[in-house]
Amino acid sequence: MQGVVERFVYQSDDGSYCVARFLPTGESDTIPIVGAMTGVSPGETIEISGSWQTHKKFGRQFAVASFISILPSTLEGVEKYLGSGLIKGIGARFAKRIVKRFGLATLDILDHAPERLREVPDVGPKRAALIADAWKKHRSVRQVMIYLMSHQISPKFSARIYKTYGDRAIEVLRHNPYQLAEDVDGIGFAKADKIGQTQGLAADSPFRVQAGLMHALSQYAQHGHVCAPRTELLGAAEKLLGLDPAIIEAQLDELCAKDQPRRVAAVRLDPNGETHYYLLKNYQYERYVARRLKELIAAPKHIPAIDAASQIKAFETERRFHLADSQRDAIATALKGGVMVITGGPGTGKTTIVRALLTILDNFSVHYLLASPTGRAAKRLAETTHRRATTLHRLLKWKPAEGKFEYNRDNPLKTQLLVIDEVSMLDVALAARVLDALAAETSLILVGDVDQLPSVGPGNVLGDLIESGVCPVVRLTEVFRQAQRSLIVRNAHRINHGEMPYLPTGDEKPRPDFYFTQKDEPEEVVRVIKSLVHERIPFKFGFRPMEDIQIITPMHKGVLGTENLNHEMQKLLNPSGKAVGRGSANFCVGDKVMQIKNNYDKDVFNGDIGIVTSVDSEDQELRVTFDGRVVAYEYDELDQLILSYAISVHKAQGSEYRAVVMPIHTQHYIMLQRNLVYTALTRARELVCLVGTKRALAIAIRNDQMARRWTGLKPMLLEAG
Repeated sequence: MQGVVERFVYQSDDGSYCVARFLPTGESDTIPIVGAMTGVSPGETIEISGSWQTHKKFGRQFAVASFISILPSTLEGVEKYLGSGLIKGIGARFAKRIVKRFGLATLDILDHAPERLREVPDVGPKRAALIADAWKKHRSVRQVMIYLMSHQISPKFSARIYKTYGDRAIEVLRHNPYQLAEDVDGIGFAKADKIGQTQGLAADSPFRVQAGLMHALSQYAQHGHVCAPRTELLGAAEKLLGLDPAIIEAQLDELCAKDQPRRVAAVRLDPNGETHYYLLKNYQYERYVARRLKELIAAPKHIPAIDAASQIKAFETERRFHLADSQRDAIATALKGGVMVITGGPGTGKTTIVRALLTILDNFSVHYLLASPTGRAAKRLAETTHRRATTLHRLLKWKPAEGKFEYNRDNPLKTQLLVIDEVSMLDVALAARVLDALAAETSLILVGDVDQLPSVGPGNVLGDLIESGVCPVVRLTEVFRQAQRSLIVRNAHRINHGEMPYLPTGDEKPRPDFYFTQKDEPEEVVRVIKSLVHERIPFKFGFRPMEDIQIITPMHKGVLGTENLNHEMQKLLNPSGKAVGRGSANFCVGDKVMQIKNNYDKDVFNGDIGIVTSVDSEDQELRVTFDGRVVAYEYDELDQLILSYAISVHKAQGSEYRAVVMPIHTQHYIMLQRNLVYTALTRARELVCLVGTKRALAIAIRNDQMARRWTGLKPMLLEAG
């Protein structure tokens, strides 16, 4: 059935389900159609295949199984098609002018004589070139999309494939469709395997088996592992591929062969243990981190001789308070120079140590730099030390034109000391880049809470370094009197020690900063969270819902996951913003969003939070303001953003919020872990509100089995030589 998509009634965040009004050709009334229609714009003519079904609530509707985009053949259709936002540079205004000038020949002009666009009023050479380029790209993408649609690949991924391979896309797909899994973001092994099967590739094809092994290693990396033992890797690959283990083993050995470009490294971390396998880049990162740390530890440092005892005493006299013995020891160790770790929970004095150390170093004109893995963590470090701090990425200065950091081993940072805060967030890749930028004589102080969740990316840098014992480690355990006044701090330590938190009744004096609301049903938990964020916390504490309050949840899916909570909070806090509704991108002006991958060219990084400030449907551009700086995104880049009214605990790492609201419920059963709740609580500065069941909280506190990550950093650090 052919017709025009008049408008979308609903589009899911991932584009996998849409509801639209569709006007069949020759009919006067629209019909409801449902299904996956990612990439289709209002006004577009499509041919749909599927079947009629009856929904118990919405009645009769057509379920779309597949569709093909068809060029319009009427003046009205051409104008609506071009003005739908499909082609960058053409909005409704220019679509009307172009069609008025060229009539039904418009699409032919765009195909064969785009230079004639200059004949249209107000279309100058720059806009004409922009439209011509966008149209050419659109037509090329259409060809790839038609090919991919026959292999059940969505239009959204078709655009990504074209962006990766250009006009070579179909050629690459026909030769080795499994290449997609490595090259194209969002296309994993399953999608590539489906294409391979439809093209008749054998189940034991080397392309398929090697892609399956690479996928298994990538999955381990996504869960924080840097490597995987041979038996685990082969077991995962056998389950994925359904093949004889001997076939898989042969291809695993082929991936590690030295007579071809290696993609996997095989390493025996323990002489008596089994071989571990790495994605080659992760092996190179971890090996380099170990080598550079050992070099830094061994090299003499350019820190002047300082009488630690007298300087610490002078600091205490000036500030009129006494440091604890553990704090004095930490400062004295740091003043000797070298590599050291300072670890401890909230309220144990990590910040006081850093402030005292920097004050003393200022007396001797020692040059130092302060940095953290994320923007919010760097901002907090600057606020607590009253000194300039930056993110590690900005410290190293990415050079887009050259595709590398400005500071590296050939051009190291010009400093005597680097202090890095929130080191639990430091994955092995970023650690390698930081260490690459340090001269051998530079001292390094790593500050963090080893009991928090480890990094999102592969590795356990802080934990492995502490366990190796190759450098001094100061463990802070005493909670100081000022911090003890906070129920947030006291309860965080109780939870970390396996004890239930103290739950106030609400009428204590002074007003408590920790609350628990018992609600058994997930839907009731959502209702209370919405009330807390929108009404109760702003009324009682004066906090702003968007800027000061953050919902942190353990899961992505389900009623209490980030996806549903973001949908609910968007409707509540920003119901009428100008929207972008293209597939998985569903943002409105005024939305709170988070960058979810490092983009060095835009100078925005994973975890940065901003506000959508404009949507330009004509130029297909969305703008987000991050801490006063405006960053532009083209529509095909919107997969780098997510709504951030509610975020996962991992995404909250390194950040601090005035208030944290967290659901804690058995619906999150598999994610109920002590260090996860502990990490969420320690993100709050002034207020914590837990909503859910005490049973779920008790389960989480009892579960102290932190998943062990497979890494090789500790044995590499302990290697001789």
